[in-house]
Amino acid sequence: MKTNKHIFGSTIIALFLLTVSCVPAPEPINYGKDLCAYCLMSIVDKKFGAELVTDKGKVYKFDAIECMVNYDAGFDKPVKYYLVNAYDMPGELELVDSCHFLISESVPSPMGAYLSAYKEPEIPKQIIAENGGSMLIWSELRAQLISHGIVH
Repeated sequence: MKTNKHIFGSTIIALFLLTVSCVPAPEPINYGKDLCAYCLMSIVDKKFGAELVTDKGKVYKFDAIECMVNYDAGFDKPVKYYLVNAYDMPGELELVDSCHFLISESVPSPMGAYLSAYKEPEIPKQIIAENGGSMLIWSELRAQLISHGIVH
């Protein structure tokens, strides 16, 4: 027969696990296995992946930034995190507000929007100087992609 101490201890552990499991957090992308939530393609390129995490902790993974923007355009749940793989830091998920976005035909992305993210601003500036393109921050990029229909 369980004592009150055992029941109380089990209840505390269960509540702790429930609380910890509900904390919204990014998940690593399992390249080659995870599928894009928008286009259902396998996520393989570590330079272009993206991730959206809701306030409730549900994680949606994408093979390209443009897929995440397309998915988010019709999404009706509060989002806690928008993350992208930075081209200059392959495989590392970075918060979108800490990245610089490049639209340049010299850097093709998986879905054809020529969109990439960079942690260091010097890299997209150099690409623009050599090949043309435009550099944007997340809020500008998102507004431009949605309003101009650049997303595919």
